[in-house]
Amino acid sequence: MRNIREVLRLKLEQNRSHREIGRSLSISCGVVSSVMSRATVKGLDWSHARELNDEQLELLLYGPKCPAGVHRPEPDFATIHTELRRAGVTLELLHIEYKEQYPNGLRYSAFCEHYGRWKKRQRLSMRQVHKAGEKTFVDYSGKKPQIVDRQTGEVTDVELFVAVLGASSLTYAEATLTQQSRDWIASHVRTCDYFGRIGILSCDSAPTPRYPGPLAGGPPAVTSGSGGANA
Repeated sequence: MRNIREVLRLKLEQNRSHREIGRSLSISCGVVSSVMSRATVKGLDWSHARELNDEQLELLLYGPKCPAGVHRPEPDFATIHTELRRAGVTLELLHIEYKEQYPNGLRYSAFCEHYGRWKKRQRLSMRQVHKAGEKTFVDYSGKKPQIVDRQTGEVTDVELFVAVLGASSLTYAEATLTQQSRDWIASHVRTCDYFGRIGILSCDSAPTPRYPGPLAGGPPAVTSGSGGANA
């Protein structure tokens, strides 16, 4: 890459922003970020970079080019696909780790291309790629658990509210007496407390909140359809 030296100089010597460097060199911020991510991993500063020629810089950051026909280790794309669900993990970072293990492995563009082909070969299903912290899926369990009063032995059917983070599958569950709006909303409040924060809520069949009558000075009585999870 002809711009590696200039990217490093503008960033490390002049402390320019990614956007300013991109405009100056007519390249994207993503390219600037790629160069700087690799330079950071290699511990490269400008005093060292300025002593290297363009070929040495490219070799240091991106590894050697392999001639056509030479076997290059195939990455474990199943593991890569799983790792991408973690917060802050990118193909760029995973490629850096891959090249550290296999210096003669695929370069970044080929790495991304092979990963894209691998994804297309997976069995057809409603596969969804979730970003960490982006979505929380909520619903009630189809089967009702029961609670037993230790003093009287009375058995009471309850509702099981479940919330799951899309990327990590971290789960929060609790029992409530009903699926009415008061319990539905309170369960969401406790879910937020448990997770610390949540992203967009997604629910297949939210309960239908019903209001017995208008509040004094408020809106008329309303019966809403499903969609309470997005409220």
